[in-house]
Amino acid sequence: MSIPHLIMNASAVVQLVMLILTVGSVLSWIVIFQRSFVIRRARRAHQNFEERFWSGIDLNELYRETPSEQETVGAEQVFRAGFREFNRLLPKTRSPQSILDGVQRSMRVAWSREEERLTLHLVFLATVASASPYIGLFGTVWGIMGSFQSLSMAQQATLSTVAPWIAEALIATAMGLFAAIPAVIFYNRLSSESSKLLGKYEDFAEEFHSILHRNLQGRGDSSGAA
Repeated sequence: MSIPHLIMNASAVVQLVMLILTVGSVLSWIVIFQRSFVIRRARRAHQNFEERFWSGIDLNELYRETPSEQETVGAEQVFRAGFREFNRLLPKTRSPQSILDGVQRSMRVAWSREEERLTLHLVFLATVASASPYIGLFGTVWGIMGSFQSLSMAQQATLSTVAPWIAEALIATAMGLFAAIPAVIFYNRLSSESSKLLGKYEDFAEEFHSILHRNLQGRGDSSGAA
């Protein structure tokens, strides 16, 4: 018996299990390709922005060159949020610490949005990775139960009596593993790459905060000297 024949002639419960696992596998591959594209794009954008930022360009000019908030991602989004808050508070607040605190809050909010964007749908991959083997196991148990029922009703126990039930049970197990293995591999990989990028964004925020701190100190020293 071929595998398609076994699937078509499986019990309704096992067919439902196979359908759930197939849908979960297809959706997980969609998430894998989509998240891989997002992270690859974010990595390139971060590299390009860091090169511009550390090239010695004036921060006001760099801010004017950045696209709108909807188009910026990663460290560029963190920079845009922090520098916008810096320019907003600078004319209104005399306390450098208040300005820096406001900048830090804005960058933290931007960083949180980037975290949400990079880790979007990764929970679904984790769910498929953890639940698929158990769903497949449920189909396996149901198939084994069917084989024992067929044995109890058969006058003579033969391999042909229980073979279809055992075969569909093993197919359910195989489909559970087929859905779970790619999901767990790519969940770990994408989570690791997202964490690395988020760490780079956090490092950039700290460095940018230090630059603004030195900038405010320089303004204070100039005012005092005057």
